[in-house]
Amino acid sequence: MLLEIHGHHFPGRFWHVDAEPCDNLHVGLQVRRDPTDLVRGDTETAVWSTDIEVVERPEGFDFRGPAVQGRPGNRFVYLTWGNVGPDDSFTMVRRAKLLLDDLTGITALTDPGLRVMAHVDLTDECGGPRCARLRPPAVQVSARQVS
Repeated sequence: MLLEIHGHHFPGRFWHVDAEPCDNLHVGLQVRRDPTDLVRGDTETAVWSTDIEVVERPEGFDFRGPAVQGRPGNRFVYLTWGNVGPDDSFTMVRRAKLLLDDLTGITALTDPGLRVMAHVDLTDECGGPRCARLRPPAVQVSARQVS
């Protein structure tokens, strides 16, 4: 399946973490340990895409792919927030977790032509970058078959 994460309502580029200012906030999809496809925190909208192999097992579904994190039975993908320095270094400050088990109610999950879209509000209730487990209403998930 193709997972597309559609981000909207970004918190902005400036945010303070404890006493540490974050003056160039970016967010990207975490692939293995590294953020990819970074976009600025003041972007209007962004889309991150990743292929995920869905394997049906007697105990349920399992998920595999370069952006898939966690152990079997608790797989997820991260959107990782960080400050980008003048030398393009990335210092992570927060992560938002999309649990893949939350997708198991989607029909035809193992169909390779399936496109799953997660629409994510990227600003939390305090005006900062959304983190922790993504739950409705902050995330809305839909799916459709792609030819």
